[in-house]
Amino acid sequence: MKFDIKSYCRITNKKVLLNGTEVPIIRSEEPNSLWLNDVYRSFGIQYLKFFKMDNLSKAGFLGAELVCRDVGLDINVPNKDISIVCFNRSSSLDDDIIYQQTIQDKNNYFPSPAVFVYTLANIVTGEIAIRNKIMGESSFYITEKFSPKQISEAIYDIFRNNYVNGLLCGWTEYFKDNCDVLMMFITRNNKSGKEITTELISKLY
Repeated sequence: MKFDIKSYCRITNKKVLLNGTEVPIIRSEEPNSLWLNDVYRSFGIQYLKFFKMDNLSKAGFLGAELVCRDVGLDINVPNKDISIVCFNRSSSLDDDIIYQQTIQDKNNYFPSPAVFVYTLANIVTGEIAIRNKIMGESSFYITEKFSPKQISEAIYDIFRNNYVNGLLCGWTEYFKDNCDVLMMFITRNNKSGKEITTELISKLY
């Protein structure tokens, strides 16, 4: 099988790259403004639920948003032939730590449903699917480290399903204020596409 990487996005704490080109981000003048919120506003995205998300979901959402916009995905039409596969190393630990702090002291017990909602890593793929009306398979894998080999294997596995024509796939990590995202939009192209290799994924990362 051969594929086309139609678009890819890289988001870190310092910059946003779309197809290898850095995109300027307008930083808010408000004190303690969050980087991911500034990224959201810089692209003129209109999705108020974004501000209720945890940082991991925000990071994955933004990566998906930028590549889906870039390929012209119609988010108003159900996309039954598109799937989502994401990876990271910390799962939802960034939120797990916060939630643990709300329940560990029985004399100061204040569990937060708003935090608890995000103590599952696959909520990220859920938020992406809802936003983009993606109705295909979605998976979130926890791995020891960023592994181009595991990502490339997942891409081939997904495309063995004949109904899949598009795939949002990548690395979505957020832990202790460290944002590390690579999101790719990949389509099936058996004629003129290219092989997805570990070297190619490493280069994009």
